[in-house]
Amino acid sequence: MADDWRLMSAGDLGRAIGAGQIDPVELAGAFFDAIRAHPLHTRIFARLTEARAMAEAEAAAMRAKAGTRRGPLDGVPVSWKDLFDTAGVATEAGSALLAGRVPEHDAEVVANATAMGLVGLGKTHMSELAFSGLGLNPVTETPPCVNEAEAVSGGSSSGAATSVAFGLAPGAIGSDTGGSVRIPAAWNDLVGLKTTSGRLSLKGVVPLAARFDTVGPLCRNVEDCALFLAALEGRAGTVDLEGASLRGRRFLILENGLRDVRDGPMAGFERAVARLSDAGADIDRALLDPVDEAMEMSAILYTTEAYAAWREVIEARPHLMFDQILERFRAGGTFGGADFVAAWQKLDRLRAEFHRVTAGYDAVILPTAVNLPPKAERLMSDHDYYVTENLLTLNNTRIGNLMGGAALTLPTGVASTGIMLLGAPMGEERLLRIGAAAEAALA
Repeated sequence: MADDWRLMSAGDLGRAIGAGQIDPVELAGAFFDAIRAHPLHTRIFARLTEARAMAEAEAAAMRAKAGTRRGPLDGVPVSWKDLFDTAGVATEAGSALLAGRVPEHDAEVVANATAMGLVGLGKTHMSELAFSGLGLNPVTETPPCVNEAEAVSGGSSSGAATSVAFGLAPGAIGSDTGGSVRIPAAWNDLVGLKTTSGRLSLKGVVPLAARFDTVGPLCRNVEDCALFLAALEGRAGTVDLEGASLRGRRFLILENGLRDVRDGPMAGFERAVARLSDAGADIDRALLDPVDEAMEMSAILYTTEAYAAWREVIEARPHLMFDQILERFRAGGTFGGADFVAAWQKLDRLRAEFHRVTAGYDAVILPTAVNLPPKAERLMSDHDYYVTENLLTLNNTRIGNLMGGAALTLPTGVASTGIMLLGAPMGEERLLRIGAAAEAALA
């Protein structure tokens, strides 16, 4: 029975708890047993929070018996990326620069989720300071891709994705600044939601580039993403996904995102588009200039803010960092303040134009990643390969962050490939409903 629990969605686990079929204490215990027995668990979890989890599970069990459950995920376990503060537990963001950092309070989203009854299993490994889309981290650990053990799992929410993909957590919470939820979700055949900047609190979240940083779930299905989104906001309600249909929906293939797509991701995308069309969606194609103009400013927008946030900490002990991450941060020191402000002013104009042009569509679609997970060994030994693969990995997901809307990645049915749906800012509920219909078409 415990093995069956590991394959269930978070929503199904929650319903089983509510029906008295699963005890939250037994459920949490089963996941900890599975984690400890898994040969790769130390490459996935940075640390476990078993004492806290079992106390949370016991409280959830009491509420279930009393008929006072706080929400649909009350008693369901979850993993947390190691940049969400947890009171009394180290939060190190995958970096030796933060070794031994123990916050006094939970991040606001952790507190919200805990208040809704979620049971925190532990903290998952990640790219150093969240500044890579690959998931390679020689400073701490590099979680493996579920489809190929020698390949990276995608970053920066690498352990978050693998904790779910390997059946060691029903859902995981990560962060997404340039693709850090969607890349590992796609490469590990999961659903990942990038929320709109400002939708979920960043209080108590180790920052990278605050104006792009977002919080989001990595899950087995769209329903779970909707449930976790509600829990992270501290509410029991969720999106009504019943009866979602693609009939008459309008999608726009963003041709900017079809450049340099390799064979595997293209095969997955084309399969997905055919399924959406067969389900009744109308699909157009366009190349949008505002996207290309925004992408040309990526370096100044990301690296300047990231280096400003971390310069003093980094330059005090740069030798502790993975050299590829250090190099990327230091690139932010080459831009001037006036150039950074001007770039943001231009981006605001480009965002407005993008959303004006795409307003008549239910979603903009493109491959989540244009490449497949590269081998960790080559990334470590070939500097130029690391740089090109990292930039290529984030090429399409960055479009979602730059344009400032919500984004959802779905597995295509071809291993380690995803199709990404871009929606309007603060349009998560609508996007999730469209995503549920797309998910059914892709099944």
